[in-house]
Amino acid sequence: MNCAGVIVYCYPPPTCFGRRHVLPNMSMKELNEKLSIISRVVVHPKYRTIGLGAKLVHETLQLAGTPYVEMPAVMAKYNPFAEKAGMQKIAEQPPPKEALAIAQVLQKLGFNIQLLGSRKYILQKLQTLKHEQLKHVRKAFITHKHVRFLKGFFPHKPYGETKLFKTKIMKADLPQLAKLIKICGMLLQTKVYLFWER
Repeated sequence: MNCAGVIVYCYPPPTCFGRRHVLPNMSMKELNEKLSIISRVVVHPKYRTIGLGAKLVHETLQLAGTPYVEMPAVMAKYNPFAEKAGMQKIAEQPPPKEALAIAQVLQKLGFNIQLLGSRKYILQKLQTLKHEQLKHVRKAFITHKHVRFLKGFFPHKPYGETKLFKTKIMKADLPQLAKLIKICGMLLQTKVYLFWER
């Protein structure tokens, strides 16, 4: 369902880190019947800071058609628009240890961790590294593998392909390494789990 800037998915609900705190174990069929997910809230920059995000979420909650609505979000840590709309903050998910370990390696190599969302920046930085430094980057990903990195090479497999991951990393060109580093940058963000009950 799409309601003027709010995207709500009703099927299938992925595993969400905060769900276990508010819902009992349910079958996938039961989750699909009882739970909607607000996946994105996008407000045009021209209309930000006037409370439109909170209003969109509030109105979407009433239209969801399920008794429960969840929303995992990064921006909710900095802007409590969903809480203003009536959702309850349940949990925060810190970055995984694998991403933190890789971030330390990248920092030692001169990467600005705040800019890991920019593929252009990452590629430019990788192009300045010597062969030995690139080996450190590759080794960091092999040593600290995370399912999201595996999916970077095997997008059609839910958990990637662990056996082939090392080979793929060793053969990865700079754009492929940049893609993995960008995924690492996304993982470094703290996510907030919000929940609403009708």
